[in-house]
Amino acid sequence: MNTLENKLVEWRRDFHRYPELGFLEMRTSTLVASELERLGFVIQIGREVMSAEHCLGKPSETETKAHMEWARENGAAEKYLDEVSEGYTGIVATWDTGRPGPTLAYRVDMDALPIYESTEESHVPLRKDFRSVNTEMHACGHDAHTSIGLGLATMIAENAEQLNGKIKLIFQPAEEGARGAISMVRAGVVDDVDYFIATHIGIGVPQNHFVASNNGFLATSKIDVTFKGISSHAGGKPEEGKNAMLAAANAVINLSAVPRHSGGMTRINVGELHAGSGRNVIADEAVLKVETRGETSELNTYMKEYAESVIRGAAQMHQVGCGIELVGEGISAKGSPEVAEPLHECAEKTGLTSQVQSDEAAGSEDATFFMDAVQKQGGYATYCVLGTDLAAGHHNEKFDVNEKSLLQGVETLFKSAVKLTNE
Repeated sequence: MNTLENKLVEWRRDFHRYPELGFLEMRTSTLVASELERLGFVIQIGREVMSAEHCLGKPSETETKAHMEWARENGAAEKYLDEVSEGYTGIVATWDTGRPGPTLAYRVDMDALPIYESTEESHVPLRKDFRSVNTEMHACGHDAHTSIGLGLATMIAENAEQLNGKIKLIFQPAEEGARGAISMVRAGVVDDVDYFIATHIGIGVPQNHFVASNNGFLATSKIDVTFKGISSHAGGKPEEGKNAMLAAANAVINLSAVPRHSGGMTRINVGELHAGSGRNVIADEAVLKVETRGETSELNTYMKEYAESVIRGAAQMHQVGCGIELVGEGISAKGSPEVAEPLHECAEKTGLTSQVQSDEAAGSEDATFFMDAVQKQGGYATYCVLGTDLAAGHHNEKFDVNEKSLLQGVETLFKSAVKLTNE
């Protein structure tokens, strides 16, 4: 391996070993910021690049403070820790060549998932001693994305004479649950961007392959629902209770019956239901975690509004209160050929088998907010996928990637920076 490839593997394994959930990426972001500063980038971090009122589903202040102490104890860079201590963990690193040219932005994400990593002996991170030290894990490749972002920064700093204009590297928190991008968009981080490229590893694309524009992402809304009733003795005075659990159960059944739309793909799921405190107590509270999806933003809005109607109807039927909170959101977006085509050519020059576009369904992504913002102001945007061998599917306890993909990703993205800034 060359020096950069070794470094990419080192970074990736370190981030994998110390995963952090959305808006808690304090160790990760401070180490990233320190490396970017060392390379010579201008750093903006925390509230500078995030709109506080647009952070969806942010952890509690207590959880955030506790995690800050964990980050400090586990090697976070003290210089930047105060900047991210309240959970605003986004970073924008800018390289200004001083020469006329466009502004390019590359986005990578940093957060992990609440999944307990496999302890089977065959699991490579366990055998090679970089399995997660936490109850969370990087089960979607964001550790690889963050490392690719740092690798790209390294190549930019070492080869800046090949570039023109400005390059912005966006390290986004809280992609899981589609929560973090909108806050950075609303903070204006892509207001000056002409070309935008988001990157993901895996998603069914095989090793040594590349997709320059993945257009299969569904718009989505993540909803937390709380039903509030009145507790009572289930045997002695059942008529005095207002059963929140019954309202929630009714909602779950009827949410599954929301009519699908003829205009395109639609999805709905209730992933969690929590209720009750004892077998002889009428439940006074119940919580649901719900998500809707649609092939377009309009279709997702149809699903979301129908779902909210069902939820309110269930509450009214059982005479309980209900609260509905939007905790995550992604819109639909289509990649721009003006940036996908050059990216496709760069991937082929890296030695990858590349295709310009894929429309296969691939879940949801809040990078679509960045794409939409750039396109609306006359710029071009795409979401590319770097193929890799996977040990298991995304969001699986045995998830792992082929680390040979890391350098391929860095080289492809750097080639695109050279091409797009010299056209």
